Amino acid sequence: MTEAVRLGLVLGDQLSFDLASLRALDPARDVLLMAEVEGEARYVPHHPQKIVLIFSAMRHFAEALREQGWRVQYVHLDAPDNSGSIAGELRRWREVFGADEVHLTECGEWRLQQALRESGLPLVWHADRRFLCSRQAFGRWAAGQSQLRMEHFYRGMRKRSGLLVEPDGSPAGGAWNYDSANRKALPRGLRGPFPAHFERDAITQEVIALVRERFRDHYGSVEAFDYPVTHDQAQALWQHFLDFGLAAFGDFQDAMAEGEPFLFHARISAALNIGLLDVRQLCADVDAAYRQGRVPLNAAEGFIRQLIGWREYVHGIYWLRMPEYAQLNAFGNQRALPEFYWTGQTGMRCMSQVIGQTLELGYAHHIQRLMVTGNFALLAGIVPSAICEWYLAVYLDAFDWVELPNTLGMVMHADGGYLGSKPYCASGRYIQRMSDHCGACRYRVERAVEEDACPFNALYWHFLMRHRQPLADNPRLSMIYRGLDAMDSARRDALWQRGESLLARLDAGDAL
Repeated sequence: MTEAVRLGLVLGDQLSFDLASLRALDPARDVLLMAEVEGEARYVPHHPQKIVLIFSAMRHFAEALREQGWRVQYVHLDAPDNSGSIAGELRRWREVFGADEVHLTECGEWRLQQALRESGLPLVWHADRRFLCSRQAFGRWAAGQSQLRMEHFYRGMRKRSGLLVEPDGSPAGGAWNYDSANRKALPRGLRGPFPAHFERDAITQEVIALVRERFRDHYGSVEAFDYPVTHDQAQALWQHFLDFGLAAFGDFQDAMAEGEPFLFHARISAALNIGLLDVRQLCADVDAAYRQGRVPLNAAEGFIRQLIGWREYVHGIYWLRMPEYAQLNAFGNQRALPEFYWTGQTGMRCMSQVIGQTLELGYAHHIQRLMVTGNFALLAGIVPSAICEWYLAVYLDAFDWVELPNTLGMVMHADGGYLGSKPYCASGRYIQRMSDHCGACRYRVERAVEEDACPFNALYWHFLMRHRQPLADNPRLSMIYRGLDAMDSARRDALWQRGESLLARLDAGDAL
């Protein structure tokens, strides 16, 4: 008797040959479904390059699976019978193949996973083992903690993995965290390595033409698309970083410079998040580079902390707290996202540079996101869901599980301190120290209350004054509030009035 066909679903952020659902299926018997659907491409206005990346990588992965002997049913976006949703395509092709089961790996986004759970399809779920800490393991860790601090989680991950750990169990170099050594401004004249480039093959060219036609209403340009779309290309990008970027990454990971969008950053987060790279290999390579003396400890530790610290931590927080987490708004923010976030047309040089780079490349590194566009959204009191949607839309590496906790929790402090112990708020002085943006700005960073004063300065103090009640007892802000209290009352009033004026201008649609 012939066994019934099983249908396996491979999503656009699951392009891994080690996917748990693939291991459960049989190439000789079963069928894999991959589908480009309108619903996933439009639930936020994704950057056109993000759509190109995912669709092109999907098409290349489907070809690779066929070469391995799999039968792949691939649905193109412009196929005449495309239903427009993942659930719709599963229903359609399950009926075509007479499949009695649909196998799939846990989704990366609560929204899609919930939609599939409610679809009525006979689903067989498999754990996503591409993370070092499973959702269940994170839940067990969280249940035993009074506060879910990333540093505690990270140290446990280091100990369990053995990464940068000595045979006696102590951390390499004697400390677990070298973040204090990773905050150097870029010296004048120093530039990052020449970035790796990837040719657009026929598949990618076809996808670019499709995206130009179908998503012309989305913000962002497709012209500069230059990202890996295959496993081999992703490995080449990773090797380029190991050879030319990692050694200086530690010192300058927080630095910003005009005309240098990448500096010493790896640019591999998008490839990692869609399955073209494996976190275990990346961490092992960095650990080996340090032990072989090729990179300093602060670079190796800083990079590994981003992967097995922040990345795994926010993944755990997301699945522990969804769906209610997405609705949190601890400061009660009501202000709409300014239109200049979608155009880059503002007089604030740092904002226009970071947003312009984002629209051109679909990329900004973590400090550009946290301390420029994120800091402004925090200080201005933007509705958390609006800025979260913006980050999800404009960055190639943004998927809800990683974007939402980072933006709502770390950037906006909208969870009231569940994820981060303090708001990451700063005046223009921070941006001046870590970048060269201020020199070409229409505003004066050394001023706070004048008409030509940097908006970040007054907004910083206005934020602290209007949220004094929830923040004044935070031990990490006590010195700042003492400084505020020591100010002359006329100075405080002037800062408040300047902040009020700036916020009123935002409400009136002024791009500052």
